[in-house]
Amino acid sequence: MRSAKCAESGREATENLRKPAGATRESSPGFPLKLRRPHDRNLARIQDGGTGVRSRLALLHHGGDRTRLLGCQCHVTHTMAESLFQASRQRQGKVMTAAAGSAGRAAVPLLLCALLAPGGGYVLDDSDGLGLEFDGVGAVSGGGATSRLLVNYPEPYRSEILDYLFKPNFGASLHILKVEIGGDGQTTDGTEPSHMHYELDENYFRGYEWWLMKEAKKRNPDIILIGLPWSFPGWLGKGFNWPYVNLHLTAYYVVSWIMGAKHYHDLDIDYIGIWNERSFDISYIKVLRKMLNYQGLQHVKIIASDNLWEPISAAMLLDTELLKVIDVIGAHYPGTHSVKEAKLTGKKLWSSEDFSTPNDDVGAGCWARILNQNYVNGYMTSTIAWNLVASYYDNLPYERCGLMTAQEPWSGHYIVESPIWVSAHTTQFTQPGWYYLKTVGHLEKGGSYVALTDGLGNLTIIVETMSRRQSECIRPILPYFNVSKQFATFFLKGSFSEIPELQVWYTKLGKSSERYLFKQLDSLWLRDSDGKFTLELQEDELFTLTTLTTGRKGSYPLPPKSQPFPCTYTDDFDDDYPYFSEAPNFADQTGVFEYYTNIEDSGEHRFTLRQVLNQRPITWAADASNTISIIGDYKWSNMTIRCDVYIETPEVGGVFIAGRVNKGGTLIRSAQGIFFWIFANGSYRVTGDLAGWIVYAAGRVRIMEKTWYTLTLTIKGHLSSGMLDGKSLWNNTHVLFPKNGWAAIGTHSFEFAQFDNFHVEAAC
Repeated sequence: MRSAKCAESGREATENLRKPAGATRESSPGFPLKLRRPHDRNLARIQDGGTGVRSRLALLHHGGDRTRLLGCQCHVTHTMAESLFQASRQRQGKVMTAAAGSAGRAAVPLLLCALLAPGGGYVLDDSDGLGLEFDGVGAVSGGGATSRLLVNYPEPYRSEILDYLFKPNFGASLHILKVEIGGDGQTTDGTEPSHMHYELDENYFRGYEWWLMKEAKKRNPDIILIGLPWSFPGWLGKGFNWPYVNLHLTAYYVVSWIMGAKHYHDLDIDYIGIWNERSFDISYIKVLRKMLNYQGLQHVKIIASDNLWEPISAAMLLDTELLKVIDVIGAHYPGTHSVKEAKLTGKKLWSSEDFSTPNDDVGAGCWARILNQNYVNGYMTSTIAWNLVASYYDNLPYERCGLMTAQEPWSGHYIVESPIWVSAHTTQFTQPGWYYLKTVGHLEKGGSYVALTDGLGNLTIIVETMSRRQSECIRPILPYFNVSKQFATFFLKGSFSEIPELQVWYTKLGKSSERYLFKQLDSLWLRDSDGKFTLELQEDELFTLTTLTTGRKGSYPLPPKSQPFPCTYTDDFDDDYPYFSEAPNFADQTGVFEYYTNIEDSGEHRFTLRQVLNQRPITWAADASNTISIIGDYKWSNMTIRCDVYIETPEVGGVFIAGRVNKGGTLIRSAQGIFFWIFANGSYRVTGDLAGWIVYAAGRVRIMEKTWYTLTLTIKGHLSSGMLDGKSLWNNTHVLFPKNGWAAIGTHSFEFAQFDNFHVEAAC
């Protein structure tokens, strides 16, 4: 911040500079005036590639034709973008310091009195060795079903989304992909299928995480892969909701997933977790390590316990064998802080799940702050965001909490959100295996800085000044802090003192008029500067200064415009060789619905959709007692749903179709709507909720198992009607709540049942 004296003299200097001797005036469209001097080669300017966006980057020269303004050594930074030729002339000057700040301020000359600015000094030095090894930035697919809609996108949009996430030097350029090991249970926004629904069942093509890992590897062969269970199939619990009943059996289940990834998909899993945010078992962790080693998987490292720092850290300090077999302590939502016991273990510390915040600019600010401060405050060498891409229906829990949004495969529309570009500030200019410098920390007036090196001469510096209001994550509670305008002077020492040039990338979050995302500014030339430069920093800014020249803000043509889910939708499930096990756009909320082939049926119902679980999984969340899969637009109110149904379980079996279903995810047990049930015992029921507590109508009807029936549900205003095989079964039943919601299919319990020729028509 300038002193009052400097500000006053600056105003006088501005007046004096309006008609300097020997100067000429040029008008320029969109800008007031450009001052041109006979000796303007000594006025250092930073341009931005000709886009007309100005930054607060000004180089103050030592010696030569230095401008003197009433005793205040300042330079004028013009609002016009200079040409590349002028920029190259600027680089020939002697550099003393550089001041940097936000782009796009009002088009008037800005006086920078950096020599008089009372800014802090920050030394970046490797003379005394380096800090901890950097392990990368990543994101989670799963926990659960967060990538569900992504697989249904048409090309080229699906590939474009994947490029923004994984392609090096293009978008988020993630170093790590962590996936859910599907366990058949509800794990936040849906269920993901297990590779072993039953004890003697193995299928390594279910779900979409295999496909996603291969697509990530296709773009970045060096990406690190992590697997973690949230839920487990019920057979592992032997009647208990607990995965540690038989330690060897559970370890076999997890190890088989790792081996299946390699055998069927040529995927090498690098890390494996225990049980997401639930209890760990010390004996199980040891058994898992032994089984991994026995199967030749010594390279697979163990992360524990994907919950809090404690009690796993204390347990490791008290048990030398446990300490030996765990490679990484992973904590969730640590608030940028670790604990003493975790540090005493000497193990790598990761924020193995973080963020889970809506992906607007506040979410981007959250992500920018924790990417730096997880290391500055807590010595965490990796941060992994939940979740990778918000590719699940709006109105499910934690909507739009991905790094980007892709929830409209029917239209092809997607949004490259600001957290993608915040990620790029770190990911495009570092790699796992780089090292943090020991000299990292907080800025004097708020914010933080980190610096990393590859040990081969490259240096990347990341500076953030996120304010509290612009960077509050969804959890934990963020203590009050203040960030204000400041000058920060950095001194490059040790092997970095001779760096001649730093590339500059810039983000400004907040008001749309001031907002810039991952913008490349002109490079910062440090020749003859003794490795010294100064940044002028405002709130909610993010700078990356790096020796790497490979950074890129990738782009594709705009995707199609956003469109609601089609008002009329039909699926006959006639796919004899489906690439994915699940039908497009159906989002399983309890149970697993998969494509199925009736080998003995060569007629209309040879290919169907089947609910395949016959027992309750070992749950992570509050799964419903019924199975259910939702589809459509949450805003739907008046609609007609028709579906062929097939009950496989005698006497107690039952199926339903439903409309206006108002809850999903971890809230599925309490879902309300209009549910039309038929049962193998010869009865039907109409309920206002999934649990069946609110009964609108009930009666007897000729129904039996292993016979196809067609159910039709019509909802209009406060009235609903139902038909069985085209004949009215109940009519004009009064319904009050809810007013809108998804369509759905499902079963009465965890039982086999089939669905075919699904059709919904909504009044949009």
